[in-house]
Formats: sequence, C-alpha cells, structure tokens
Amino acid sequence: MSSSTPSAGSLPRGFIPVMLTPFQETGAVDSATLAQLTEFYIEAGAAGLFANCLSSEMYELTEDERLAVTKLVVDQTAGRVPVVATGTFGGPIAQQADFIKRIYETGVQAVIVITSLIADADESDAVFLERMHELIALTDTIPLGFYECPVPYKRLINSDILKELLPTGRLIYHKDTCLDEAEVARRIAVGSGYKFGLYDAYMVNAVSSLRAGAAGLSCIQGNEFPELIVWLAANYDNADRQDDVNRVQQFFVDCMDLVHTAYPTIAKYTLQKRGLPISLYTRRDVGLLTTELQNDMDALVETANQLQLEVGIESVFVGKLIE
Repeated sequence: MSSSTPSAGSLPRGFIPVMLTPFQETGAVDSATLAQLTEFYIEAGAAGLFANCLSSEMYELTEDERLAVTKLVVDQTAGRVPVVATGTFGGPIAQQADFIKRIYETGVQAVIVITSLIADADESDAVFLERMHELIALTDTIPLGFYECPVPYKRLINSDILKELLPTGRLIYHKDTCLDEAEVARRIAVGSGYKFGLYDAYMVNAVSSLRAGAAGLSCIQGNEFPELIVWLAANYDNADRQDDVNRVQQFFVDCMDLVHTAYPTIAKYTLQKRGLPISLYTRRDVGLLTTELQNDMDALVETANQLQLEVGIESVFVGKLIE
C-alpha cells in the first residue's frame, strides 16, 4: 500500500501537499519563489501537488491569478508529478463548470470541487447530489476531486454520497477533513475498485488512515515538515520501523495546535528559516505571527530536525533550487 505507482487515470499514492502562494511585499504573486517552492515539494518527495487551494489563499486570488498560479506550477513540474487545482468558486453550476474547464486547460490532472460551494449549509444532501450530477454532466470527461474545505463552511461528503457518485468514474481525489477514523474507513471501502484516492488532511489520524487504505496525505504540515510526511506515508506499514512510525505520528499529534496558528504565515516563516526567499506577506487575515509564536516554531523545527536525524531522514536543502 505504500507504493507510489498509480493505476491508470488515478493519482499516485503518497504525499500531495496543499501549496502556499508566495507574495511579494507589494502583495503581487511572487512567481519566481513559487517556482522554487514547487521544486522544494518535489525534492522532498511529494507524489503530486495541490495548487490553488485554501493554503494558496485561493479566495484572495483573482480569477486570472488562479489560472496563472496553477499554470506556473504545472509548467514547473514538467510532468514529473501530477497537479490538481480547485475549479469551483461559487455561483450557478454552469458558471462553476465553465471555470473547471478553464483550470483543466492549464494541464492539471484533476480539478477539485469545494464541497461547500455546491450547496449551502442549510441545503440537503439530495440538493448537493443533484447539483453534482449537473456539474459532472457539464464538464465532459474531466477528472474531478472533492475538498471538504472549512471555508465558507465545512460540508462533509459521507460514504453514502460517494457511493452514488463514484460510479460516474469521474472522481479520483478526495481531500478528507472529517477527522473520524471510522468514517474514513467507510469512505475508503466504498471507493474500492474505482480510480479513487482518499488523502487525509488530519495528521492525528495519518497512520490509521493509511492502514485503512488511504492513498496518502494532503495536510498543511507539509509546508513545514514535508520530509517527515513523505517518510510516514512510505513506512507506516514497515514492520521493522513501527517504533519510529509511532514517534513521527506522535510528533504531528503534539504540534497540531501550533502549526494551525496564524497559518499560512507561520508556514511561510518556517520556509523562510529553511532558506526559501519567501515573504511573510499574506492576503488573508490570519492573525499576527507574534515573537512568541516564532520562538515556539523555532523550537518545533529543532525538534523535527532531531527526529529526522534519529529516524534517518535527510532534509532537503532549500537554497537556490532552480536557476
């Protein structure tokens, strides 16, 4: 199960990071640093990339910027790993279908549907399913995925909904945020036999989800400690390394609160400390990155470095990854 080889039409197993968008201090997208960041994820062992997502500050990007950021990432990867990107931003289903087509033309392998933008919080699963069938019908044969994004609200896609939609053959990716081990297992079970992969975003349940058959992990911690996540996805079922697996899993349990504070600024700070020329500028209002938070993250990075050393994981040197 830890193989990264995908079946035809599916995404590879492993770690698919939710990408950041670097900005210049002027607030403009920093394309040069985005190219270096793309290389960093790949060098760290990412099996694929999720561009234009919440970590990318997708709601704060213009329509043209969403397309340009996604196209830059696709071009930079040059086919080495697949890229997925969000293609739904609200409005009538026909309008969302149109943008899905435009994002797909950038060269992504799948276009991601934000579940909470298909139906409002007070609308039923039946309404959601009706609109999803309409969206699928309007988007030709484009491979799709789901993201249970917490903004504007979190709409969970349970195993019954997946069971109805999977026979369309169009769903290949699911970024799971249900935080429920039993429900994750049910979703994986109904996805069996399809070109469908569940990628858990909740690192507390990383090992249990992988053991249940998850295709991989798509979590924000990959913007700070990608090497540890890649290692965990590759070794969770290695009988000889279970003590180390437990240590790495516990590390992510212990740091859960910190890495979510002032995010994504705190992740940009961590990457900056690692040598990436990334500004701390964010368009989203996520709170201040205080001196105390910086000190806490500095200490966490030291802990991670020591853990990597003891487990035998090489760190990626950020430096100048591309000319």
